[in-house]
Amino acid sequence: MSSRSQPGESPPRSVVVIGGGISGLAAAYELVQAGIDCTIIDPSPTLGGVIRTEHADGCLVEAGPDSFLAQKPWALELIKELGLEDQVIGSNDERRRTFVLRKGRLVQIPEGIQFMAPTRIWPVLRSPMLSVGAKLRIASEVLRRPRAAQPDRSVADFVTDHYGSEVNEYLAQPMLAGVYGAEPENLSVNAVLPRFVELETRYGSLSRGLLAAMRKAGPKGKGASTKSLFLTLRGGMQTLTDALVSRIDGKARRVQAKVAGIRRGENGWTIQIEDSRVEADAVVLAVPAYEAGRLLEPIDSEIVEPLNSIPYGSSITVGLVYKRPAFDHPLDGFGFLVPRVEGRMLAACTWVGTKFADRVPGNRALLRSFLSGAQARERMSKPPQELAREIDTELKGLMGFTADPASFRVAVWDRAMAQYPVGHAQIVKQVRGRAGMLPGLHLIGNAYEGIGIPDCIRLGRRTARLIAGTSAQ
Repeated sequence: MSSRSQPGESPPRSVVVIGGGISGLAAAYELVQAGIDCTIIDPSPTLGGVIRTEHADGCLVEAGPDSFLAQKPWALELIKELGLEDQVIGSNDERRRTFVLRKGRLVQIPEGIQFMAPTRIWPVLRSPMLSVGAKLRIASEVLRRPRAAQPDRSVADFVTDHYGSEVNEYLAQPMLAGVYGAEPENLSVNAVLPRFVELETRYGSLSRGLLAAMRKAGPKGKGASTKSLFLTLRGGMQTLTDALVSRIDGKARRVQAKVAGIRRGENGWTIQIEDSRVEADAVVLAVPAYEAGRLLEPIDSEIVEPLNSIPYGSSITVGLVYKRPAFDHPLDGFGFLVPRVEGRMLAACTWVGTKFADRVPGNRALLRSFLSGAQARERMSKPPQELAREIDTELKGLMGFTADPASFRVAVWDRAMAQYPVGHAQIVKQVRGRAGMLPGLHLIGNAYEGIGIPDCIRLGRRTARLIAGTSAQ
């Protein structure tokens, strides 16, 4: 979200980036590459935002995101630029099985499911995961005909229209809870599942559209990045942010402080931090939308409403390490999802040693659990020891093991996950319109064009290039 420079204008001599998460780091990296004087301001002692890698009892534990989607190229492009290509590892997709809790039992999601859309009907018909009525609804979906583009709807309405409420409850809802920390009733299908909307318009049937896309791509897809669904770095995702910090170190000034306010004057921007201030020609707000609204309210009250209308969810990740052979449960998949209709505390659990090689030694098991929404909000102030004990108890009840954890790591993320409500595209358009009236103002982050690591990198770098005048894309 940027104010594009006019033809013939010189790029700004100085830029302040407020926010040191992956978006801000990607922007700062691009700015220093272009030779622009850059200052990055963030109150945290370490940069990287929610990307944080920890270790427990010989295991690598991600406190935030553990990987990124291989099909989105922007993270991998940056990783290669930073000389980290030899550190990239893919998920063990030959062992990729995911389970869902159904009536207290873990049931494998049938083969051929892409998100919530089946591309192979026979495995779905044989699976005990869904009722007979739901299976008939899935089978009949292939008969749907193309339709004109529809107004934006909730993901829940979209999925229910195609496959019925049961698929929404047992597939769409738990999958989205793990990504957005939000319910499908509150998410925009145009913003969250644009590819599925395109398939609906072109084919009518999502299942038929996905099959056509698979045939076009070939049996294994194209390019090395399609070999695994998820990619990560051998030493953890923090390897990426540490590399970015290293690249800008000595080239960009770093200020550890909370920004009290910003002002725009005739000659640029003033950023107030504690008892001092920083002057710059341009400012990049790489902060949550609600924080951008707070900073911009004295400057433009009309941008505050659309910024504040972008909701945020909270989440908690808990990594529990168990000793083998006392822990004897077979971890024969990537983990499991817990639909809200099951009434449990957990939203999901990843069996880390199966998903990624070399993160868990052979004499240990690592279960990485995820809480979101109300379940996370209710427990954010609990002591980590108590929270770990609660998670361990629920895991034992669901999986049936008896071993006690040898160690644990807890990470609490308050209002860190942007959620895209119905009409999100219009909200972003309003924000862009107002931001465009404030020369030198740029907004980036996970609130606008995608919440994943690749999306944030893409927007951060694109914005920096526009500022520097090195790219019009």
